[in-house]
Amino acid sequence: MDVFAAIADPSRREMLDILAKGERPAGDLVKALPDLTQPAVSRHLKVLRDVGLVEVRPRAQQRIYALRPQVLRELDQWIATYRQFWPEKLTALAEHLDRTRGRAKKRKEGSE
Repeated sequence: MDVFAAIADPSRREMLDILAKGERPAGDLVKALPDLTQPAVSRHLKVLRDVGLVEVRPRAQQRIYALRPQVLRELDQWIATYRQFWPEKLTALAEHLDRTRGRAKKRKEGSE
């Protein structure tokens, strides 16, 4: 699995959001994600570890997880190459939505 596949999952993104605030024991992540079972959280953490987004260290009986921001910086640098195309596409989308809304409004006014 690659980084993009790993961050495609909403639960893993939520874990990254939590870890962005500071390192946490695995048990804290289980408590913070009540819709997931402990084994599911462990599987998600393994995926994040495997792609290098988080690191883990033991502390007594706990496993402490921390975000590895360098991987996110590398991802951001790669995305930055393509970010230059977004304003043009977003402008085109806004214009399309304006035209679509305008047609819908005219149809609605015509039917009243």
